[in-house]
Amino acid sequence: MIDIEIRSEERFSRISTAYEGEVEKKQVIETIEKIISKYDYKPETHTTELSHNREVFVVEYHDDMHRESGVIFKEIMKALNIKECI
Repeated sequence: MIDIEIRSEERFSRISTAYEGEVEKKQVIETIEKIISKYDYKPETHTTELSHNREVFVVEYHDDMHRESGVIFKEIMKALNIKECI
């Protein structure tokens, strides 16, 4: 099951997408990379391993003065068919 968590503070936004197994990993990473490649505003990304064969793909926008990341995060959620997040 794919889970998403979004955090936002002044000029900083992060979306963390957790997944399990190689099929979900491929779906998440390919979807997110395709979406962020459409925009000029480039984030920092990294992957973190969790327990029980789960990982998290993290996308962070720093110095996001105009909250441009919100549109990108909504597009990611829609593409992954996520209706709500934490």
